[in-house]
Amino acid sequence: MHTQDLFSLAGRTALITGGSRGIGRMIAQGFLAQGARVYISSRKAEACVQTATELSAFGHCVALPGDVSTVRGAQDLADAFVAHEPKLDILVNNAGAAWGAPFDDFPEAGWDKVVNLNMKAPFFLTLALAAPLRLAAQSRPAKVINIASIDGIGVNPMETYSYAASKAGLIQLTRRMALRLIEDNIVVSAIAPGAFASEMNRAARDEAEATARRIPAKRIGTDEDMAGAAIYLASRAGDYVVGSTLTVDGGVLLVR
Repeated sequence: MHTQDLFSLAGRTALITGGSRGIGRMIAQGFLAQGARVYISSRKAEACVQTATELSAFGHCVALPGDVSTVRGAQDLADAFVAHEPKLDILVNNAGAAWGAPFDDFPEAGWDKVVNLNMKAPFFLTLALAAPLRLAAQSRPAKVINIASIDGIGVNPMETYSYAASKAGLIQLTRRMALRLIEDNIVVSAIAPGAFASEMNRAARDEAEATARRIPAKRIGTDEDMAGAAIYLASRAGDYVVGSTLTVDGGVLLVR
């Protein structure tokens, strides 16, 4: 058994959506540390370029700004990636949005924006990148990692209807895609994060101590916690994890 390279990503290419900040950035930095060539995408071009420039200190990191919430945008990002690399070893579908509003006032815009980005985009971006993923899968398993949420498994106290539905849907979509794509040697899995400091989870970012008190592990998630989970699934170590969702939440779901 060769275990010394179990978690290495040397020689692999990765594309991470929503990679300019938060969980996407944590994963990008972790992949770079393990030797991957990393491409990050986000809607805000300036932030995307700035993050790629900063992360280039750790390895090969290139910005590919774009909006994946539409099928056209997903295809444009796929085209931009293929202009750089013929094959894609690891796709991380991380770009996401949230919306909270009372039941009686919940707007259609808050439904469409969230569901399109959180659930529709991972499917159509994976579809748009099927050819470079299949090319990579000829030599070793290619990986698709969907970033879901514990709010797609347990119910949170906030009125985030479209967010909860989209993340639950993404977890089931992960299973359905995994069953089909394993035929092509593409392994699909997901991560359900708990409290990590980000623009989307401002409570964890701005009230870390108060948030930590509600978590059995007594702390919010760190960059290393998220990077470690993603590296596991992306590397040889995760080759046999097909269709599963890895919960990384410090025990929150156990007490929710």
